[in-house]
Amino acid sequence: MATTTSRRRREALWFYLFVSPWVIGFLVFLFGPMIASVYYSMTDWDSFTSPVWVGFQNYVTLLTDDPRFWRALWHTFYYAAVSVPLGLVLGLWLANLLNKQVRARKLLRTLIYLPTLVPLVATAMIFRQVLAPNGPFNDALGLFGISGPSWLLDGDWAIPALVVMSAWSAGAATVLLLAAMKGIPRELYEAAEVDGASAVRQFWSITLPHLTPIIFFNLIMGLIGAFQVFAQVYILVPKGKLPAAYAGAETMVPYLFDQAFGNYHMGYASAISWLLFLVVLVFTLIAFRTARRWVFYETEVK
Repeated sequence: MATTTSRRRREALWFYLFVSPWVIGFLVFLFGPMIASVYYSMTDWDSFTSPVWVGFQNYVTLLTDDPRFWRALWHTFYYAAVSVPLGLVLGLWLANLLNKQVRARKLLRTLIYLPTLVPLVATAMIFRQVLAPNGPFNDALGLFGISGPSWLLDGDWAIPALVVMSAWSAGAATVLLLAAMKGIPRELYEAAEVDGASAVRQFWSITLPHLTPIIFFNLIMGLIGAFQVFAQVYILVPKGKLPAAYAGAETMVPYLFDQAFGNYHMGYASAISWLLFLVVLVFTLIAFRTARRWVFYETEVK
């Protein structure tokens, strides 16, 4: 009995020893700064002098007297509302295509996933050339008689340009969906074929329901990523060189960054970060709340 107790204590000691780097890192670099930002969001602080307590004044100013905040929030909603569904549909289409017996299927899988491995900065530099007024994208539109806009130079087209760029990284969602398709029992399709179900009916009645957990995962991750879009705006639409275009493309995180490290309004930026957190939380909770109506799990009995 004593030996068993001693062994359990040693196992517990080793457990806490191995998990301690993560726990310490979480407390020091994540949880601690989060708690500090709650305090700083209620202060007037420039990161150099002592913070001055102002209560909820930063939040009141943001919600009632900051049109730039509402503009950035609208741009974020606009980007998320277009880029997330586009990524889901594109990923589903590519996964369904690659799941079929097509030529060079392995090569196509590699090519579709490869863009997700390219660093974001390099991708942004590529799309700066692709979306130039005389770039390849407008040249391709010209083949169909469409005169392409200036994209990154035009505030009205800056967000659509970022959406086009977001489609470039649909390979990650495609790989997950393709793996889920491979896990669907073949017997279900054979039974559907016996019943005379067409390929379209098999997709809607068998494939799509089995993919809903992965689609839901991609939806949540897509929403979180879309609401935190930053590098694309900061690299493709520089504020100093393209102020008009930047005004039409500024989203929440670039606005937060500009307030924190451009204007040194650290307290104000902390308030922006917590409002953004609440927005992401609300949309995530809505997604989880509605998931029970359309997400299908094989082990779940309804």
